[in-house]
Amino acid sequence: MAKVSVFNMEGKEVGNLDLNDAVFGVEVNEHLVHMAVVQQLANNRQGTQKAKTRSEVRGGGRKPWRQKGTGHARQGSTRSPQWTGGGVVFAPVPRDYSFKLNKKEKRAALKSALSSRVQDGKLIVVDELKLDEIKTKQFAKIMSNLKVEKALVVLSEKDENVVMSARNLPAVKTALTNTINVYDILKYNTVVLTKDAVKSIEEVYA
Repeated sequence: MAKVSVFNMEGKEVGNLDLNDAVFGVEVNEHLVHMAVVQQLANNRQGTQKAKTRSEVRGGGRKPWRQKGTGHARQGSTRSPQWTGGGVVFAPVPRDYSFKLNKKEKRAALKSALSSRVQDGKLIVVDELKLDEIKTKQFAKIMSNLKVEKALVVLSEKDENVVMSARNLPAVKTALTNTINVYDILKYNTVVLTKDAVKSIEEVYA
Protein backbone atom coordinates (compact mmCIF):
# COMPACT_ATOMS: atom_id res chain seq x y z
CA MET A 1 0.00 0.00 0.00
CA ALA A 2 1.23 3.46 -0.91
CA LYS A 3 1.52 5.75 2.06
CA VAL A 4 1.19 9.54 1.73
CA SER A 5 1.51 12.36 4.20
CA VAL A 6 -1.59 14.25 5.30
CA PHE A 7 -1.27 18.03 5.63
CA ASN A 8 -3.44 20.66 7.22
CA MET A 9 -4.34 24.00 5.64
CA GLU A 10 -1.19 25.58 7.13
CA GLY A 11 0.93 23.11 5.17
CA LYS A 12 2.06 21.19 8.25
CA GLU A 13 2.17 17.41 8.23
CA VAL A 14 -0.44 16.01 10.64
CA GLY A 15 -0.32 12.29 9.85
CA ASN A 16 -0.15 9.56 7.22
CA LEU A 17 -2.72 7.85 5.06
CA ASP A 18 -2.61 4.42 3.39
CA LEU A 19 -3.95 4.55 -0.16
CA ASN A 20 -5.80 1.61 -1.66
CA ASP A 21 -3.57 -0.07 -4.25
CA ALA A 22 -6.63 -1.07 -6.27
CA VAL A 23 -7.11 2.63 -7.11
CA PHE A 24 -3.86 4.47 -6.43
CA GLY A 25 -1.34 1.69 -7.03
CA VAL A 26 -2.28 0.08 -10.34
CA GLU A 27 0.10 -0.41 -13.26
CA VAL A 28 -0.16 2.65 -15.49
CA ASN A 29 -1.69 1.84 -18.89
CA GLU A 30 -0.51 4.71 -21.07
CA HIS A 31 -2.58 3.63 -24.07
CA LEU A 32 -5.85 3.75 -22.11
CA VAL A 33 -4.90 7.09 -20.58
CA HIS A 34 -4.19 8.46 -24.06
CA MET A 35 -7.51 7.14 -25.39
CA ALA A 36 -9.43 8.67 -22.48
CA VAL A 37 -7.86 12.10 -23.12
CA VAL A 38 -8.51 11.89 -26.87
CA GLN A 39 -12.11 10.87 -26.21
CA GLN A 40 -12.76 13.76 -23.84
CA LEU A 41 -11.28 16.33 -26.21
CA ALA A 42 -13.16 14.82 -29.17
CA ASN A 43 -16.45 14.80 -27.25
CA ASN A 44 -15.94 18.47 -26.37
CA ARG A 45 -15.74 19.45 -30.05
CA GLN A 46 -18.91 21.07 -31.33
CA GLY A 47 -18.35 19.93 -34.91
CA THR A 48 -20.45 22.82 -36.26
CA GLN A 49 -17.96 24.08 -38.86
CA LYS A 50 -19.37 24.51 -42.37
CA ALA A 51 -18.20 25.85 -45.73
CA LYS A 52 -19.98 25.75 -49.07
CA THR A 53 -19.04 23.49 -51.94
CA ARG A 54 -19.31 24.68 -55.56
CA SER A 55 -22.86 23.29 -55.74
CA GLU A 56 -23.97 25.38 -52.74
CA VAL A 57 -22.41 28.76 -53.61
CA ARG A 58 -24.87 31.31 -55.01
CA GLY A 59 -24.60 32.23 -58.70
CA GLY A 60 -22.29 31.00 -61.43
CA GLY A 61 -25.02 29.39 -63.49
CA ARG A 62 -23.94 30.94 -66.78
CA LYS A 63 -20.75 29.95 -68.57
CA PRO A 64 -18.48 33.05 -68.21
CA TRP A 65 -17.29 32.96 -71.83
CA ARG A 66 -17.53 30.70 -74.81
CA GLN A 67 -15.51 27.49 -74.81
CA LYS A 68 -13.05 28.34 -77.59
CA GLY A 69 -11.51 31.33 -79.26
CA THR A 70 -11.10 33.82 -76.38
CA GLY A 71 -7.49 33.04 -75.47
CA HIS A 72 -8.60 32.27 -71.92
CA ALA A 73 -8.63 28.83 -70.37
CA ARG A 74 -12.00 27.16 -70.67
CA GLN A 75 -14.33 27.86 -67.73
CA GLY A 76 -17.75 26.44 -66.96
CA SER A 77 -18.72 28.53 -63.92
CA THR A 78 -17.53 31.54 -61.93
CA ARG A 79 -18.21 29.51 -58.78
CA SER A 80 -15.55 26.87 -59.44
CA PRO A 81 -12.95 26.56 -56.63
CA GLN A 82 -10.26 28.48 -58.55
CA TRP A 83 -12.44 31.61 -58.74
CA THR A 84 -12.69 34.26 -56.02
CA GLY A 85 -16.03 33.65 -54.35
CA GLY A 86 -16.05 30.07 -55.58
CA GLY A 87 -16.86 26.98 -53.55
CA VAL A 88 -14.40 25.08 -51.35
CA VAL A 89 -13.15 21.80 -52.84
CA PHE A 90 -13.52 19.48 -49.84
CA ALA A 91 -15.58 21.77 -47.62
CA PRO A 92 -15.99 20.86 -43.94
CA VAL A 93 -19.54 19.94 -42.95
CA PRO A 94 -21.15 19.57 -39.52
CA ARG A 95 -20.22 16.24 -37.97
CA ASP A 96 -20.06 14.44 -34.65
CA TYR A 97 -16.49 13.77 -33.48
CA SER A 98 -17.45 11.86 -30.33
CA PHE A 99 -16.71 8.18 -29.79
CA LYS A 100 -17.31 5.78 -26.93
CA LEU A 101 -14.99 4.07 -24.48
CA ASN A 102 -16.07 1.03 -22.52
CA LYS A 103 -16.93 1.66 -18.88
CA LYS A 104 -14.12 -0.67 -17.73
CA GLU A 105 -11.63 1.17 -19.95
CA LYS A 106 -12.68 4.52 -18.49
CA ARG A 107 -12.27 3.26 -14.93
CA ALA A 108 -8.88 1.72 -15.72
CA ALA A 109 -7.71 4.98 -17.35
CA LEU A 110 -8.76 7.03 -14.31
CA LYS A 111 -6.99 4.64 -11.93
CA SER A 112 -3.88 4.82 -14.11
CA ALA A 113 -3.93 8.62 -14.05
CA LEU A 114 -4.32 8.72 -10.25
CA SER A 115 -1.59 6.09 -9.80
CA SER A 116 0.79 8.06 -12.02
CA ARG A 117 0.25 11.13 -9.83
CA VAL A 118 1.09 9.10 -6.71
CA GLN A 119 4.22 7.65 -8.35
CA ASP A 120 5.39 11.12 -9.40
CA GLY A 121 4.79 12.53 -5.90
CA LYS A 122 2.23 14.97 -7.26
CA LEU A 123 -0.71 13.92 -5.12
CA ILE A 124 -1.29 15.82 -1.88
CA VAL A 125 -3.84 14.89 0.80
CA VAL A 126 -5.19 17.51 3.19
CA ASP A 127 -7.20 16.68 6.29
CA GLU A 128 -9.90 19.21 5.34
CA LEU A 129 -10.60 22.33 3.30
CA LYS A 130 -12.91 24.70 5.15
CA LEU A 131 -13.33 28.45 4.75
CA ASP A 132 -15.53 30.72 6.87
CA GLU A 133 -16.16 33.06 3.96
CA ILE A 134 -15.59 33.40 0.23
CA LYS A 135 -12.06 34.79 0.09
CA THR A 136 -9.74 34.16 -2.87
CA LYS A 137 -6.75 35.56 -0.98
CA GLN A 138 -7.30 33.05 1.82
CA PHE A 139 -7.52 30.12 -0.60
CA ALA A 140 -4.39 31.30 -2.44
CA LYS A 141 -2.58 31.30 0.93
CA ILE A 142 -3.61 27.65 1.49
CA MET A 143 -2.19 26.72 -1.94
CA SER A 144 0.99 28.60 -1.06
CA ASN A 145 1.23 26.74 2.26
CA LEU A 146 0.95 23.44 0.40
CA LYS A 147 3.59 24.68 -2.11
CA VAL A 148 1.40 24.07 -5.14
CA GLU A 149 0.57 26.41 -8.01
CA LYS A 150 -1.27 24.66 -10.84
CA ALA A 151 -3.60 22.31 -8.98
CA LEU A 152 -6.76 20.25 -9.31
CA VAL A 153 -8.54 20.41 -5.96
CA VAL A 154 -10.92 17.48 -5.41
CA LEU A 155 -13.68 17.69 -2.80
CA SER A 156 -16.03 14.97 -1.58
CA GLU A 157 -19.00 17.34 -1.50
CA LYS A 158 -19.64 20.82 -2.80
CA ASP A 159 -18.47 23.59 -0.47
CA GLU A 160 -19.61 26.93 -1.89
CA ASN A 161 -17.00 28.93 0.04
CA VAL A 162 -14.12 26.80 -1.26
CA VAL A 163 -15.40 26.59 -4.85
CA MET A 164 -16.09 30.33 -5.12
CA SER A 165 -12.79 31.24 -3.44
CA ALA A 166 -10.82 29.13 -5.92
CA ARG A 167 -12.74 30.28 -8.99
CA ASN A 168 -10.68 33.42 -9.60
CA LEU A 169 -7.36 31.59 -9.46
CA PRO A 170 -6.52 30.80 -13.10
CA ALA A 171 -4.20 27.90 -12.25
CA VAL A 172 -6.61 26.15 -9.86
CA LYS A 173 -9.69 24.08 -10.64
CA THR A 174 -12.06 22.48 -8.15
CA ALA A 175 -13.94 19.26 -8.83
CA LEU A 176 -16.10 16.77 -6.98
CA THR A 177 -15.13 13.11 -6.76
CA ASN A 178 -17.90 12.17 -9.21
CA THR A 179 -16.73 14.72 -11.82
CA ILE A 180 -12.98 14.06 -11.95
CA ASN A 181 -11.58 12.98 -15.29
CA VAL A 182 -8.27 11.82 -16.77
CA TYR A 183 -7.66 15.03 -18.75
CA ASP A 184 -7.87 17.32 -15.70
CA ILE A 185 -5.74 14.98 -13.55
CA LEU A 186 -2.97 15.14 -16.15
CA LYS A 187 -3.43 18.81 -17.08
CA TYR A 188 -2.76 20.16 -13.59
CA ASN A 189 0.67 19.71 -12.01
CA THR A 190 -0.68 18.59 -8.65
CA VAL A 191 -3.83 16.83 -7.46
CA VAL A 192 -4.97 18.01 -4.03
CA LEU A 193 -7.45 15.67 -2.32
CA THR A 194 -9.23 15.98 1.00
CA LYS A 195 -9.26 12.85 3.18
CA ASP A 196 -13.00 12.50 2.58
CA ALA A 197 -12.41 12.73 -1.18
CA VAL A 198 -9.83 9.91 -1.03
CA LYS A 199 -12.31 7.76 0.88
CA SER A 200 -15.09 8.56 -1.60
CA ILE A 201 -12.90 7.70 -4.63
CA GLU A 202 -11.79 4.42 -3.05
CA GLU A 203 -15.40 3.45 -2.33
CA VAL A 204 -16.40 4.01 -5.97
CA TYR A 205 -13.38 2.65 -7.85
CA ALA A 206 -11.86 -0.01 -5.57
